[in-house]
Amino acid sequence: MKRHLVSAADLTHDDALLILDTAEEMAQVSARAVKKLPTLRGRTVVNLFFEDSTRTRTSFEVAEKRLSADVINFSAKGSSVSKGESLKDTALTLQAMGADAVVIRHSASGAPLRLARSDWLHGSVINAGDGTHEHPTQALLDAFTMRRHLAPGLGHDLAGRRITIVGDILHSRVARSNVLLLATLGAQVTLVAPPTLVPIGIESWPCEVSYDLDAVLAKTDALMMLRVQRERMNAAFFPTEREYSRRYGLDGLRMAALPEHAIVMHPGPMVRGMEITAEVADSPRCTVVEQVANGVSVRMAVLYLLLGGATLADTQPRTNDAEESTK
Repeated sequence: MKRHLVSAADLTHDDALLILDTAEEMAQVSARAVKKLPTLRGRTVVNLFFEDSTRTRTSFEVAEKRLSADVINFSAKGSSVSKGESLKDTALTLQAMGADAVVIRHSASGAPLRLARSDWLHGSVINAGDGTHEHPTQALLDAFTMRRHLAPGLGHDLAGRRITIVGDILHSRVARSNVLLLATLGAQVTLVAPPTLVPIGIESWPCEVSYDLDAVLAKTDALMMLRVQRERMNAAFFPTEREYSRRYGLDGLRMAALPEHAIVMHPGPMVRGMEITAEVADSPRCTVVEQVANGVSVRMAVLYLLLGGATLADTQPRTNDAEESTK
């Protein structure tokens, strides 16, 4: 793997499978009574969040602590950033503190790439979501969840699987990263949205586009619903919430039109009654809670491979502290 993870496009087919396979090993570690590995002992990981987050930030923090890293949580609110400090000066401060990796979430698209390409930091940069650009670890945990249900087993990809992503594609960094990663893993991706929520240049993406949700349900192996991101909108992109839900929302009737093996996904947070009904959200076919758990395993795998320089065999439990101290 490369030194940084900024985009899903950074991952080759082999890179993606290595992360997914390593995440399977990490999931086994997380199921043990003692959930820690010594791999990142003595390493410092900074969670640099310029945007509010619950799932992503907590997931990374749990992953870092399970790998025995020293964790620093940095929030823009109440920090020097709120006083006008630049990204460069913040990065230089973190470098002076000895940060080995920075997990960054930023409202500006391209901020993680700027950090990765600069000489401000010597450690690894992991993109935890930048503007409307990308969110690669979310795509990895989604692919991990899909593989467990649709093509279980180490070394398996998603070749031939049909994935449908529905909703606010225009503002969704999750959709962008998923399209790139799923295409790398061999899946067939279809995006479904109102024409106003489809990005310009979508024809260059490795996917198909449909404006009719009902037309694609019967051919879908995994259906991912996206939240309408009103906080990023400065205009009316559809007539009313009720009209949007009628055409693009997932209810019990639409779920029944899916193949029996199909799963329903959502990156969260869900807006019940808008893009998904409570009936569907609480269904056994909905993997939302599972995705959160898988996020810890996947982020452990990413950190492990970027910072630990480890192989899959190194994820096996150590028998005593002497062995652990040799890592």
